[in-house]
Amino acid sequence: MAAVTAYRNLMRSARIAFQGDQPILQAAQNQIRMGFRQHAELKPSDPKYAEEFQHAQDVATILKQNVVQGKREGDTYKLRIHEHVERGDNDTVKMAGGKTVKVTAGTGKTCGSC
Repeated sequence: MAAVTAYRNLMRSARIAFQGDQPILQAAQNQIRMGFRQHAELKPSDPKYAEEFQHAQDVATILKQNVVQGKREGDTYKLRIHEHVERGDNDTVKMAGGKTVKVTAGTGKTCGSC
């Protein structure tokens, strides 16, 4: 039963993330189907089953919360941000290594000594 839940969650997340872009949506759905077919022999008692289930849930979350589509309109891109997209804090930008850099409003420049 968990596999069906993960499958539906992935398909729903793909529909949300790629709404309006039929070729990409279809490719994502085909990839999801192929992935589930490759692991169809896994039984719920198999240790790899839980790992694959969690992977499917994680991918669904990333698709729904972190994928934003952009459409080019002239020299700019218009983003399709929906209600499920995770929105971060604009006060700071976290950099690799745990270093936090403050961004100066309006300029996009960083202030290393702030």
